[in-house]
Amino acid sequence: MRQLSTLSALALALAISAPAAFAQPAPAAPANSNPVVASVNGLPIHMSDIQADAQNLPPQAQQLPPQQLLPLLVNQEVDRKALLIEAQKENLQSDPDVAARMKAAADVQLENAYVQKAVAAQVTDTAVQAEYNRDYAGKPGPEQVDARQILVSSQAQAEDIIKQLNKGADFAKLAEKDSIDPGAKNGGELGWFSKDEMVPEFADAAFALKKGEYTKTPVHTQFGWHVILNEGHRTAPTPAFADVQDQIRQKMTDQAVQDTLNDVRGKVKIVVYGADGKPVPQTAPGAASTSK
Repeated sequence: MRQLSTLSALALALAISAPAAFAQPAPAAPANSNPVVASVNGLPIHMSDIQADAQNLPPQAQQLPPQQLLPLLVNQEVDRKALLIEAQKENLQSDPDVAARMKAAADVQLENAYVQKAVAAQVTDTAVQAEYNRDYAGKPGPEQVDARQILVSSQAQAEDIIKQLNKGADFAKLAEKDSIDPGAKNGGELGWFSKDEMVPEFADAAFALKKGEYTKTPVHTQFGWHVILNEGHRTAPTPAFADVQDQIRQKMTDQAVQDTLNDVRGKVKIVVYGADGKPVPQTAPGAASTSK
């Protein structure tokens, strides 16, 4: 492992930081940037194999330093190559069940490759920037409320807290003392939020209050019973491109995937059969209608 170059470690680090799902293909790398990092019976293991493994790791594992992660992934590839060699010696690839599973796995890879190609053509950096310019740039953000809350487990507790507030009790101090919400230690402070960031019952109550008002009756949600104090209204500032580009990209990716599925379904004849073995009328895009 000591012979591995700094370039190889950097290549791994870059691979880990790249989005794994529907990422745009990277430019072709120079030949010397894909070194052989190990071999098993002469079968080479390249840095590109390690990079592919890195992108499929869970997020926690991807946070490991490259110098720590690289040996683990190389050993994993060595194990896989050794297993493959022994499986081929026993001619397991000719077993009908194994062959069927291999074909199914190959089909999945081919399907994914088609979707990735279609999505990459639509979800480009230029397209993401254009979406931001259209939906965000120069436009005000959503209406927001700055609020505090006291969350308790029963209606009676909430009503008692409201009675104390009516007598002049300090909201923040009551939150610190009685609230079961994690924000209790900060006096129940929630900060600024828009309506779609909270459950409807809570959001409706918070936005209906004027600055300085608190709810006169408890607000019930799946989390418990809330007493809410409104500390202000505002129109949120326009979000910076860097703050929303991942959200925009994900939304565009989801739409591109759906558009791709609709497109391919529209090019084929689809017949779905019911429990009686007869065709069921279809109304989905691209489905063949079997009704008379």
